[in-house]
Amino acid sequence: MAENQYTFLKSRTREIVPCINSHPLHSMIDPKREAERLIYTIEDSTGFLVILGLGGGFLPEAALELTNKQVIVIDYDHDNLKELFTNKDYSKLIKNNRFKLLLNPSNKEIELFIIEHYKPALDGGIQVIPLRTRTEINKPIFDSAIQSIQDVIGIVSGDYTVQAHFGKRWFSNIIRNIKLSVKKETAIDLKQFAPVCEAAIVAAGPSLDIQLQSLKDLKTRKVLIISSDTALPVLVSNGIIPDIVVSIDCQHISYYHFKGLNTCLKGIPLILDIASPPMLSGFSSFSPIFFSSGHPLARYVSNNWQPLPHLDTSGGNVTYACLSLAEYLGVRQITLFGADFSYINSQTYAKGTYIYPYFNKKQNRFSTIEQQSSVFLYRSPFLPEENPELIEPKNYYETASLRFYRKKLEEKTSMMHAEITCAKGLGVPIKFNNLQKQVSNEPKTVISKQEEKISGIDFLLQYRNDIAALPKANDKENYFKKLNNKEISIFLTLLPYVAVIRKQNPQLKRVMVIEEVKNRCIAEIEKVL
Repeated sequence: MAENQYTFLKSRTREIVPCINSHPLHSMIDPKREAERLIYTIEDSTGFLVILGLGGGFLPEAALELTNKQVIVIDYDHDNLKELFTNKDYSKLIKNNRFKLLLNPSNKEIELFIIEHYKPALDGGIQVIPLRTRTEINKPIFDSAIQSIQDVIGIVSGDYTVQAHFGKRWFSNIIRNIKLSVKKETAIDLKQFAPVCEAAIVAAGPSLDIQLQSLKDLKTRKVLIISSDTALPVLVSNGIIPDIVVSIDCQHISYYHFKGLNTCLKGIPLILDIASPPMLSGFSSFSPIFFSSGHPLARYVSNNWQPLPHLDTSGGNVTYACLSLAEYLGVRQITLFGADFSYINSQTYAKGTYIYPYFNKKQNRFSTIEQQSSVFLYRSPFLPEENPELIEPKNYYETASLRFYRKKLEEKTSMMHAEITCAKGLGVPIKFNNLQKQVSNEPKTVISKQEEKISGIDFLLQYRNDIAALPKANDKENYFKKLNNKEISIFLTLLPYVAVIRKQNPQLKRVMVIEEVKNRCIAEIEKVL
């Protein structure tokens, strides 16, 4: 837009209306009424509005006056916006703590802003409203912004879905593990394993059945064997005792990976997500090494009680977490076993994994092992081959989640300074792009048992009191604006649980959601204490 692009006219109701190329951006009859009508069409469940184009500010003003929604305006051409602020008073908007104005943001800045400020559990839905006359002037740049918003909404919504499903269990497990973490006297220090020249990471894909002999050979060469919890029973039943076991799943199904292996596991270090089921820590004679995978309560624990190592679990599966552990230990050469990320000849896991005794226990005349296995196999549709020109017939099948896991693992390996290979198997090929840069002999992060500032019990008592001290919410203001830095850090730990409450009661108002989650979390801590 050129300089002095805007002209200003008065509507019949005496409101100042900006115009571009003689085209008014709002109604020349009653722009306020026009904006109110549009806001009234927005569903009550939508709590986060992104308005494209500032114009005379009538849309955001109406949204702030008539609703309790968060309102973000995105506009470009900084110099021309000076014209708007010179000719019209926007102080009413600027002073409202539910309003934000993004001027000339890059797409990346838009994405980061929404990730930081949009909380689906509190805000509900998100909606984009373009100021049509304004956006048509700079259509390409606004279209690009819309695409970025849609992309980031998909990411945030995916996180919210996971939080709504696991938020309650995460919270329950973490506070119990805080209490349990001080019970055992024997601590371990993973510095004893570093530096590590070579390691094997063991997943539980069907190919593991034909790779066991190669693993036994590595064991005799003193190669560090890092086992996923799923692969653990396969290794033990074949006489292979891993050096480390990693588990990240918060669900109690994880118990089946360890069931019956107590004797074998007594001397094996367990690397557990602090949100893992508390019962798992009893399988080793050592105190488990708890790590943080990014849950806000885990981060809070690490910052305010006992430092926790951070392992990257963004790949969504335990094999990815094992790879992250190997990276922390400074491993130079890594071989993956059982990493199929596909179903092979209708087989989902290697023989000896939890799923077979689990189905056997549940079987009856109406639900045989074969029937349960079939339901498990076909619970998600198979994807077409990525390379349709492939001549050789394939014996593996991928689902959307398995392909996602593989892609994330490929992405991680491309950024690691280590030589990474995959043992010969039957699954979908993994594409490695190893960097040749020399790695340090030292681990990136020291992962060791640390002295606590206060006891776990005292920490939980203080945490319970801090939750109780959070101020009450008000639907007419941004709750985060009421909080000081300490209160924000406390409230952030509750957000995954907020998603649980929101899912259970979609119509519950924000004020009630916040109070409900505070009460539930306090009650859960008191139950543990």
